[in-house]
Amino acid sequence: MLILSADDVRRALPMHEAIAAMKRAYAALSGGTAVVPLRTRLSIPNSEALSLFMPAFVSSQEENALAIKVVSLFPGNPPRGLAYIQAAVLVFDPDTGRAIALLEGSSLTAIRTGAAGGAAIDLLARKDSKTVAVFGAGAQGRTQLEAACTARKIETVYIFDRNVDKAQSFADEMKNKAIENIRVAQNSKEAIENADIICTATTSAKPVFNDADLKAGTHISAVGAYTPEMQEVPAETLTRAKIFVDSRSAALEEAGDLIQPIRAGLFDGSHISGELGEVILGRLDGRQSQEEITYFKSVGIAAQDAMAAQVALNNARNMNIGTEVNF
Repeated sequence: MLILSADDVRRALPMHEAIAAMKRAYAALSGGTAVVPLRTRLSIPNSEALSLFMPAFVSSQEENALAIKVVSLFPGNPPRGLAYIQAAVLVFDPDTGRAIALLEGSSLTAIRTGAAGGAAIDLLARKDSKTVAVFGAGAQGRTQLEAACTARKIETVYIFDRNVDKAQSFADEMKNKAIENIRVAQNSKEAIENADIICTATTSAKPVFNDADLKAGTHISAVGAYTPEMQEVPAETLTRAKIFVDSRSAALEEAGDLIQPIRAGLFDGSHISGELGEVILGRLDGRQSQEEITYFKSVGIAAQDAMAAQVALNNARNMNIGTEVNF
């Protein structure tokens, strides 16, 4: 068995390859060649924590992938100096079922989630998009920005987080990675009023910006708000947006951005234009005008983890990185 640490995963899973892998995963899901049960949720009351179990088999023209990710969300971890998200991905040989690799899952989750937003940006954002607003200065915000810069020629970035010091640290870090024109926004209006692309990666229970501040033609990639109680994007925005999701069934089960307006009677499930995989397969049109507001909601599906893990594993073997153990 090959064991890949967080550093190994980051080396073996570059963003441009991760974005391509997400497109294959979404196409397989929408094309019916992926088996992805709804994830199993296990509450851990003593810690007010949650563990998610996410198995998937994905078959694409390029490769097959079989894996399960276990991801745990422990809100009490940061004060202990530990990451909020703890995860591991176990990869199996799709022909024999033999366990062949164990990957550190938090780094893989961050990269594949960023790549999901990047795939949506590549397919839905205006080709001339140059300005990005990122809400949330955590690990997910970082990979969302990396993916946006991979998918489009980004010139200006605004970061907004309720923790100003955290936002400044994010900005300083990104400047060291050759993103020179990056600014900490003082409020949500400053962040989005000139944005061509908005990436939301928060756990907010209420919208992080006002619909009235949104300009025509903006694309929104929303990867936070992973429970029905959370909401990052205003209902007014969703009412007028062209909506795409990673998985229709999962989004309607888990995405507070969509569930709350539906419960309020503002629209129903038919307002969702379709899955991103259907755009990739050519079954649906994506953006059809420069003025459209497009919105992509990712709740995260196991097909992403299985395909990302397979790419990382293949690259790690070619690069001769990781630790081999008998199992």
